[in-house]
Order: sequence, then C-alpha cells, then structure tokens
Amino acid sequence: MRRLWLIFAQTTTVLLAVVFVFDALPRSWLPQQWLAVPGPMALAPAARPSAEMSYSAAALRAMPAVVSVTSTRREASTLGNGMPNVSLGSGVIVSADGYVLTNNHVVSGANRVVVRLADHRAATARIIGRDPDTDLALLHVDLKHLPTLRFANDSNARVGDVVLAIGYPFGVGQTVTQGIISALGRNELGIDTYENFIQTDASINPGNSGGALVDTQGELLGINTAIFSRTGASLGIGFAIPVSTVRFVLRQLIAHGAVQRGWIGVAPRNLSSAQAAALKLDDGVRVDAVLRGGPAAAAGMHAGDVVLAINGQRLHDTGALLNTVAQLAPGSRASVRVLRGGRRLELRLRVGLRPPSADDDQP
Repeated sequence: MRRLWLIFAQTTTVLLAVVFVFDALPRSWLPQQWLAVPGPMALAPAARPSAEMSYSAAALRAMPAVVSVTSTRREASTLGNGMPNVSLGSGVIVSADGYVLTNNHVVSGANRVVVRLADHRAATARIIGRDPDTDLALLHVDLKHLPTLRFANDSNARVGDVVLAIGYPFGVGQTVTQGIISALGRNELGIDTYENFIQTDASINPGNSGGALVDTQGELLGINTAIFSRTGASLGIGFAIPVSTVRFVLRQLIAHGAVQRGWIGVAPRNLSSAQAAALKLDDGVRVDAVLRGGPAAAAGMHAGDVVLAINGQRLHDTGALLNTVAQLAPGSRASVRVLRGGRRLELRLRVGLRPPSADDDQP
C-alpha cells in the first residue's frame, strides 16, 4: 500500500509541474489546436453578451432624427409686461426637407419655437398646423441634410414587443429608455378626442412629449404623448400615438394646415355584455341617436341599430368607430353594415365633413 501511495504522489507532482510549465510558456509558441482543447490548459474566454440582446443599432439609427423642442409663450402680467413661459418637449424629423412632428400641447400658444438637433444644430421653427384632437402638431425648419425616421407598420405590433422611447426628458439631454408594448388600442382615457394609443412601460417623463417610440429595427411606431402619473414622473404607464394615425394627420397638415375628418352624425355607445350576449355578437357599436339631416340619417340609419362594420372593417367599440369614420374622406361613399331587428343590412352613405366643434358622440 505504501508503494502505491508513493507512485500516486510522484505522478501527481509531475503532472502539476507539466501544467505549470505549459501555462508559463508564451501562447505563440504553442500549436493553436492545443489552445482550442477545453480543459485547465486552455480555458475558454469569458462569454460576451449576444448581439441580439443589445438594441444599440436601433437606438443609433433613430436618435439623430429625434430633436429637442423649446417653446416660449409670452403671458400677460399685472405690470403690463409679458412674462415668458418656456416649455420643453421633443420632436421627430419626418422628412429631409424640414418637417418635424411633435405634440400640440408642446407648441400650443407659443410665440417662438426652437428645434435643436442631436448634432447640435438649431433653428427657429414655423408651425405649419396643429391638430388638438390627436395632440399632434407639424413644424418646419430651414435646415439641410436632415436625418429622418422610417415609419414602421404598426399593424404588425404585438403586446410584448420590445420598444425604445427616445426624447429629451427634464432637459437633461437626449435619452433612450427601453420597455415593451403593454397594450394596444387604448381609448376612452379622456386624453384626446381620437384615441388609439400604444401603451408602453418604457420610461416616459416630462420633456419626452413629441418624441419617438421605435421598434427594435429603429423604425417609428408612434409619437409619445402622455403618461399616467400621480407625481409627474414615469410610473411605467405611457401612451404613444400610433404611426397609422400619425401618417394620416401628417398628410392632412401638409395639405391643408388642419385635419379634415369624415363625419356621419351619430351618437355611438359600446354594447354591454348583456346586450352583446342577447344579440350573439362579439363586435359592434350601438347607435343611441342619429342627427336629423346628417349623413347617417340620409342613408336610413336608425337609433337602436348596431353598426358592425364600415367599409368591411369590423368595429369593436366606439373608439374604433370614431377613428374609422374620422379617416374617411369627406364626400366619399362608405358602406355600413348594421344589425336591425335581427337582420343584417348594408347601408350606403356619403361621408360628411366633421364640423370644427362637433363630435360624433354629440349629435
């Protein structure tokens, strides 16, 4: 037994000496295949984070097109001198020839608006048009070689998708935060007349208004517009105007300086669970009242009808009806499918122009 123990001890000592000498040799003296063999003589390098876990490429693609927007309002004082009120927001460059989108509440009532780019250029902006109903505004700056953001297809967005919010919170400088899409199609929040928000938990704070919500490709999914907060700071519930709405408003503001929306003259109401069950419906919006002489009345729509679809687009709630009607071209024809007394009817109506002070829920 003592002989076996001596053999084991001597063998172990020799092996440890070989390992020590091998480890002390310069790596350039050793065959590369030796270094590739796992074991104590060729330890693998520390694992690096996968590139798929980083969103730096998306951020770098989007950041140059997100700008700071500073608005100055001169308010009357008891001394007769105007007192300046400065507010900070963000914006998104949407065309190389100088169009910038931001929130209406960022520039409403402003006497002077200054846009500052991430590359430190700055210019006084001209307000092209505002749309209080969606809280969007369009600016123009006379600058050349402007970076822009490509628009994503928000119909492909899904709850759980990773998103980045880019803006200028609290005036600290351009900031990128990361989160997910928490919900889609949020409406009836009382924020705007037309609501179809993307909800996100990406941190959005004062100063982020008008900034970009982008996907992992660095493409624009929405314009950050509001947060739910009791303190004024982010609580993880933020809202962005989806790019489908942004695109519609952008075209209208460029063409007319204001938004021309469709209008049919009805007062819609969501179906209760009991009503939907009794009618065996999953979708639909009840018509509480029809404006006399309006487009819906002229097409034969009655109070009590349930609107199922407009131009083949199914309607889940009043928000969907309002947004669908709003994007119809005034003067165009629309097909409206309704349920009346158990029968499904197809009505054809000519879309009206929404009066400036009218809402479809106020016939």
